Parts: sequence; C-alpha cells; structure tokens
Amino acid sequence: MNLLSGIMYNLKGLWLGIRTPRLLVLGFLRFAVVAIFTVALSGLVLARHAEILALLWQQPDSAWVVWAWHLASWLLSLLLMGISAVAAYLLAQVLFAVFIMDLMSRITQRLVTGTAPASPKVSLAAQMGFLIRQELPRNIIPVLLTLIIMVLGWLTPLGPVLTIVGPMVAAIFLAWDNTDLVPARNLQPFGQRFKALVKAPLFHLGFGLPFLVPVLNLMFLSFAPVGATLYHLDREKKASLPSAQQRL
Repeated sequence: MNLLSGIMYNLKGLWLGIRTPRLLVLGFLRFAVVAIFTVALSGLVLARHAEILALLWQQPDSAWVVWAWHLASWLLSLLLMGISAVAAYLLAQVLFAVFIMDLMSRITQRLVTGTAPASPKVSLAAQMGFLIRQELPRNIIPVLLTLIIMVLGWLTPLGPVLTIVGPMVAAIFLAWDNTDLVPARNLQPFGQRFKALVKAPLFHLGFGLPFLVPVLNLMFLSFAPVGATLYHLDREKKASLPSAQQRL
C-alpha cells in the first residue's frame, strides 16, 4: 500500500458514505457532535478570556505599550480557540465519536460482505470499553508529538522543515485513528497495532492528506471510518487468497 492507495481509500469511503443513507446520517452526526463540543468549549474559554489575560498581564496605562497588550489579547484568543478545538475533538472522540465510528464500520462491512463483523468472545460492553480506552493513547500520542515538533520548531533552526513535518505527522495519526478501529475492535494488543502503523507510513500519510484540506477535512474526517474499513476488508481478502489456493 502506497501514498496513492491511502488517498484512494479515503475517497472510496467518502463516496460510499454519501451514497448510503445510514452512513450519511451517522457521518453528519459525528460532525455535529464534534462541532457542538467545539462551540461549547470555545464559548466557555472565550467568556473567561479577560480573566485569563488579566492573570497573565494587566492592561498597561501607557499609550505606548497598550497596543502590545491588545495584540497579546488577540493572540491569546487564537491560542485559546485552538486549544478548545483540540480539547473538544478529544473529548467528543472519547465520549461519543468512537461509538459512531464503530457503528459506521460495522454497517460498511455488512454492505460489502453481506455478513456482520465477527466479534471476539467478550460482551459488547467489554468490547466498547476496550475501544474507548484505545482512544486515549491514539489521541494523546499525536498531540504530544505535535507539541514536541512545535517546540523544536521554535527553539531550533529546523522551523521551516518542521512546519512541513508537523502536519504530515498529524495526518498519519489521524489516519491511524480510523484504520486502527477494526483491529482494536478485535481486541488486538496496542503494541501489535502500532507496529502495523509503523509498517505502512506512506499509506497512512496518503489516507490522512485529505484531513489537511481546510473545510473539506470536516467531510473527510466524518466518513473516514468507512474508507478505513474498506482498507481492512481488502487486506483480509488478499490474505485469504493464498490460504484458499493452498487448500486447492
């Protein structure tokens, strides 16, 4: 699987999601959940904006310095909105979106194969609990890596290079958040699933590139579980061919 394959699977998932009423509703529901959390957290943080700024820097009396205070105020607003958006995505993902993503994946598999996904010998509650726990490392790791890359960009001469590397790393992990859904549902250990990501970085980069396109990324993210499930179904189909040929 290469870069182009990743892009194509994302496009296939988007097209199938738009053409299938149930997937279309779930995709927009996932978008709505993230949007509601983002607006709520952003509104809460911005409502406390003046208090936060006052803790950091009281408005100066000098007219020569007050312009810098207003500039700092705007920069703080942008920073808080960015933090709110990230926090809202993580919170929505862990609390709600993982259920929507799993349901979209199951519907996709039934549409393509005509059968329900095989489930491990555990209860549905235990399976969902495992999926929720996996959302934490899948989201914390990319956030930490992005922060490290940002700090290195500020403190080292590698800023121009890291400006390109940072979004690429984010795209890879956003893609993995979707392609890891099926293995996680099958209760595969985290280390084994992470190795699968390491072995296919170009595919995940291609799958995640559409997530970097402003505005359109919201649509691609909403239906990404569909394309990720198609990817796993094709892998399972290719893996089963040699076994069938050996039996013949």
